[in-house]
Amino acid sequence: MLKNVKFETSVFNTANILKTELKQIVLVGKSNVGKSSFINSMCGQKRLAKVGQTPGKTRSLNYYNVNNNFYLVDLPGYGYSKMSQKEKENTNKLINKYINNNEKIKHIFFLVDIRHKPTENDRIMYEWLLDQNIPFTIVATKADKIAKTKIDNHLLQITKTLFAKEKIVAFSSENKLNIDEIENIILNEIEA
Repeated sequence: MLKNVKFETSVFNTANILKTELKQIVLVGKSNVGKSSFINSMCGQKRLAKVGQTPGKTRSLNYYNVNNNFYLVDLPGYGYSKMSQKEKENTNKLINKYINNNEKIKHIFFLVDIRHKPTENDRIMYEWLLDQNIPFTIVATKADKIAKTKIDNHLLQITKTLFAKEKIVAFSSENKLNIDEIENIILNEIEA
């Protein structure tokens, strides 16, 4: 579990992207894929990241400071939002400006919902991640919502839909499935 984590700031425009020497671990995924629950679970806190009732409300980069050692950065979700075209453009600009040439990003966790076949937006995100040249891990969230015996089949479906070559980690913020594996990935990247 990540210790001494506090929410630091939300950034809504490119001018305010943090200029920091701290390494960063980034979360991307659809609006209701469980990024807030993932953060809360990884940090052992219930209300650190606000779990929204309405998908797609996050329009900012949210920085969580982990022990003054590195940041967890939650990017705006995609896919569900009732954003206007202008808001979408601004959000895309913000994400691209944040990611491009940011040598402090050490790893990206790409969250997908284990219960559903990845969407076209997920495929686009996966292709985009391949182009970024940043190590990433696909995390299949909400694994507690399906029978244990079905997990491998669902992971296979995600692999086939995305044409993914990477291992996919099944995760549950409810029962902490594979939380140690994810924490090890984070700590290895930060200490590298």
